[in-house]
This record gives sequence, structure tokens and C-alpha cells, in this order.
Amino acid sequence: MADVEVTPGSFANVFFDHAQVVGVVERLADQFGISAPVRVEVDESTPLSKVRQTSIDPVVLAVESGALEDNKRPRHFGEVQAADALGRALAKAADRLDPAFGAPDLDEQLPLPHLTAWDTYCVGRLVRLGYAPQRQRRLYTFELRHGFTDVAIAAFEQLWHAESLTWPEIVAISDETRAVIDAA
Repeated sequence: MADVEVTPGSFANVFFDHAQVVGVVERLADQFGISAPVRVEVDESTPLSKVRQTSIDPVVLAVESGALEDNKRPRHFGEVQAADALGRALAKAADRLDPAFGAPDLDEQLPLPHLTAWDTYCVGRLVRLGYAPQRQRRLYTFELRHGFTDVAIAAFEQLWHAESLTWPEIVAISDETRAVIDAA
């Protein structure tokens, strides 16, 4: 099991229970096979919801507190929302820790279609672990970047259900799907 640290140790601006946040991170890190230390730095001064991985070993996630909030109760912890946001980030961390995956560098600016394709692959794995991300929301986001076509839907399904892909395979699926738009 990964050594997990969540900062701050107690929350002043949001109604999060520190132990509950740590528990979600520990469970997800374990499910994704992450043995490297994991540090989650929560910025509770903003209701925004960005999650960024800033380091590989240790795995460091910079998280805006809105990513962990219950959608119906602002400033309160939402385990479903936290698992979705943190799970997607930890799936990418697990990919980055696997040399066979061939992940891009942390500081590399990724094209949005590639990033969306990787998100789709990560969230599909979360579903197979028993989490319930919003599938239609993910499909819509994928189609925004890859076109509203049958080819895009088939690519989404391929990424969503894939058990094991590499970064070059994800990029190829994304690029082949985008080529349909470019050819039209």
C-alpha cells in the first residue's frame, strides 16, 4: 500500500474530513497498484476543480477543493466526485509509473484530443473498479474533441472498455478518429 499524505491536515474553508480524503486516496492508489508515496495537496481557497499531477515519484497531485465537493452540497466532501477526480489522476499516475506505458513527460503540453482520449481510458478503468463516473458526460466531451460521428463513438467505446493500452496506442486511436473530421 502506498504511503499517503493529504495536506492540509485539517480543513478551514471546506467541510472535509481529513481521514475520509486520505481513505479515498489510499483505496484508489491500492486499486491502481501504486506503491510510490502519494501526496495530495488540496487548495481549499478556491471552488474550482482542477487536478494536476506535479510529480511522479513521489506522486504529487495539486487539487482544487471543488474537485472533491459534493455537487449538491458546496464545500462538503463528495466521495463520488472525489473518486472520479482523484481516480482519473491516479490512473494517469499509475500509467506514468509504468515504463511500458510510454507516458509523455509531466511538463509536456498535450493536445486536447489526446488528453481527452487518455481521460476516457482512465475513467473506463474506474468503472471496472466499481466507481460510477458520468458516462454520457465523458462521451460528450470525447465527441467535442473527436467529432460527433459513429467513428468517434466507436473510438470512445474502444478506449472506455480497454483493459490495457499504451500511450502510443491512445494517441493513434485519437489521431485516427480526428482524421475522419479532417477528411470531411
